Amino acid sequence: MSRISSDQITAKTPLKRLRRLDFEDARAIILFGPRKTGKTTLLRALYPKAKLYDLLLSDLRTDLTLHPHHLREWVLAEKPAVILLDEIQKVPELLNEVHWLLENTETRVVLCGSSPRKLKRGAANLLGGRAFQVDLFPLVYPEIPDLDIERILNQGLIPQHYLGKSSDRFLKAYINQYLREEIIEESRIRKLQAFHRFLEVAALMNGELLNYANVASDCGVSAKSIREYYQILTDTLLGFPLSPWSKVKTRKLIETEKYYLFDCGVVRWLRGISHVPPKTKEFGNLFETWMLNEVRAFLSYHELPARMSFWRTTSNFEVDLILGDMDLAIEFKGTDTLRSDDPKGLRALAEEHKPRRSLIVSLEKKYRKLPDGIELLHFEQFLKELWSGRLLRFK
Repeated sequence: MSRISSDQITAKTPLKRLRRLDFEDARAIILFGPRKTGKTTLLRALYPKAKLYDLLLSDLRTDLTLHPHHLREWVLAEKPAVILLDEIQKVPELLNEVHWLLENTETRVVLCGSSPRKLKRGAANLLGGRAFQVDLFPLVYPEIPDLDIERILNQGLIPQHYLGKSSDRFLKAYINQYLREEIIEESRIRKLQAFHRFLEVAALMNGELLNYANVASDCGVSAKSIREYYQILTDTLLGFPLSPWSKVKTRKLIETEKYYLFDCGVVRWLRGISHVPPKTKEFGNLFETWMLNEVRAFLSYHELPARMSFWRTTSNFEVDLILGDMDLAIEFKGTDTLRSDDPKGLRALAEEHKPRRSLIVSLEKKYRKLPDGIELLHFEQFLKELWSGRLLRFK
């Protein structure tokens, strides 16, 4: 796979994204993704002749908020083949007009936004199943120029952050202007300081078992509020819960879920760490976060229904990721030197279940296969197998 060299990387480097928006039999597509993942750039590239309505523009947003019917009148007058409504959550009332257009015109519609939460909260017309809903993630392996793991784990994979030379300034602005302002505004959060503290604690707890009471104590709010805060992160596509495997055979299992944020750079900045070097606990946590988000993106982009979970016993045997019904069991290790006890979780799992394939994915470069069938894969080989479709073959 050819990649752009590091000396060619700039924030304006054109990137070919994997996400495709195919209408097929639908008349509309809803594209969701965290802010700055490249949704508008993708839409312009895929539909260069489409009419774009950017609802971040205050004059347009004000006009359509006060007069939603103007959209219908503009489309009837111009008869565009495709229209793009960017940041649709800013004016959810427009969905009623979109519904009418889909019923009464030939125009197709692409809706784009960074938060389904506001649409759902306002009981907005979600087009009655007439639209396909798809997600856009930060950069994924086949899209990453000049793969640099230390850069990825520290700067993250939001395109501007990974490609830019001032990633920390971009991250600071992203967190202050988006996470701490726009999310608060859209979610109607009143205890601002508590939510600011929650974001920092959520980063510190990234990939750990969730204990709502402990997080609530750290933030000075109720456990109920903390549950709502985590739901806000999920609804605004800034994180995801990972559920525990629940089919008990012999060993008693942990029933608490974990929570991961969507981008390593955001985790690192919220933790207040200037740089995460290799061979540290933080490096391992961010490596695991990156790998899990790659799997999530692959499943989403290929519309595969495989469930993601983790396996952990009360006696602390653990496997980071179970895909499907034990189709694949994976341990992620952010190190280039594996220890003799690193396979212990996979071995304990194999005593009760029979995963189709068991992997340890790490920075160790040479492929190995242990006598008990556990495979040791370098992370880039893992990503190649994942994105080529050789790793997962679900019906």
